Amino acid sequence: MTIWMPNIEPLPGPRYRAIAHAIGEAVSAGKLVPGERLPPQRRLADALGVTVGTVTRGYAQAEHNGWVVARVGSGTFVKQAGTRAAFDMVCSPCDSSEAIDLSLSLPPPHPLRQQALSEALSAMSASPAALTRGVSYLDARGSEGHRDLLAKWLVALGMPLVSHELLITQGGQHGISLVLNTLLRPGELMAADALTYPGAISAAQQAHLKVVGIAFDEAGMDMDALEAQCARQPPRLIYITPDQNNPTGVCLSEARRSQLVALARRYDIWLLEDGVQYLPVEQRGTPLYQLAPERTLFVFSTAKVLAGGLRIGVLRAPLELLERLAAGLRAQSWMVPPLMVDIVCHWVTQPAANMLLNWQTKEISERQKLTAEVLTDYQLRGHPRGSNVWLMLPEGVRAIELCERLLQGGVKVSSAEPFCVGSAPAPQAIRICIGAAKDQQALHSALVTIKQCLAQPPLAPVTV
Repeated sequence: MTIWMPNIEPLPGPRYRAIAHAIGEAVSAGKLVPGERLPPQRRLADALGVTVGTVTRGYAQAEHNGWVVARVGSGTFVKQAGTRAAFDMVCSPCDSSEAIDLSLSLPPPHPLRQQALSEALSAMSASPAALTRGVSYLDARGSEGHRDLLAKWLVALGMPLVSHELLITQGGQHGISLVLNTLLRPGELMAADALTYPGAISAAQQAHLKVVGIAFDEAGMDMDALEAQCARQPPRLIYITPDQNNPTGVCLSEARRSQLVALARRYDIWLLEDGVQYLPVEQRGTPLYQLAPERTLFVFSTAKVLAGGLRIGVLRAPLELLERLAAGLRAQSWMVPPLMVDIVCHWVTQPAANMLLNWQTKEISERQKLTAEVLTDYQLRGHPRGSNVWLMLPEGVRAIELCERLLQGGVKVSSAEPFCVGSAPAPQAIRICIGAAKDQQALHSALVTIKQCLAQPPLAPVTV
């Protein structure tokens, strides 16, 4: 019999669910192996300071989730590999390699994400209304109830949005693609920061648009450069991440937000404001959709605050565009799966959602400080509460070769090439996604590797 004993104190919600979640985590991590017997329920209850009934419910929930099996008269045992649920055997949830992947902008891992999903799925399975929605066709914009609830949640996060201006999407990337394919015609011009989110570049390419990069500095997009572009050929749409440029973390100043809106009105340009990279409300500037509501479309996603795998987001648009956008969504996928929206709506109404976001905000801030300490000798950019760090490389260091060397050392990062708009040469820099590491210890190890690789001669000189 195993001596395994869980720590359920950090986990919110009912204690029985915390016990079940701890079992699932231990099984996934290999701390509980197939065939092992769980502690007797009374012994575990005494150790955790809960009732035997709580442990019984926890074991039953773990069995319902497919992690254990109860044998009358013998106890509860971790399931053998051959008895796993079919979907567990289809694919592995993560890469089994030992490389530390800091190339993707992900929220920091936390058991609360899996627990909240488990609780939402249980709630959905017990809700006749949710099950009915899950097998039904709904309006392309999403149900009114879903939009109302998401709007209230966004308002609580400091994003003043109203439900009648919203359309539910399959994540932020889908929102971007939907806007570009609906509002722009092939061959029309989209402008963006000279370094910007690769997903927006890809979406523009898929829509057969021309894309021009606008220079930017510490205060964001250069309005003189933008005005010069407008004088030559006004873009039909400007894609921008005003609160946190991806990859550099630069924030568009308030003065330039006002200038951007004035230029957009003068030249009749749509503004596509991407707010997917989450920041606390006190760290954000004035939303463009408040400064110019008649021409701004705003994209938000739950990917960076809840879980990327859910693929649920919202698109805010002027009222006169909503039917066109809804028609575009119907043409692409008819609707967003209502079951996924129900999961998100349940999740955001639970205390765990705020607990997770508060923890994440603090964790990201600590990871930013850790990065600055380890790489103190190098030129770094990044928002103090942002998930990415932009490292400008020393003279003579080529980003592509550094990335290869890091990969050999077990660390994966991104060079500047995927973020470049147009044909301008890529700067010698790398993006480090500090949220992607499983914990601060793993991040520290990766940062030390980066520092060591930067210090190892010879690195090939940059050729002009």
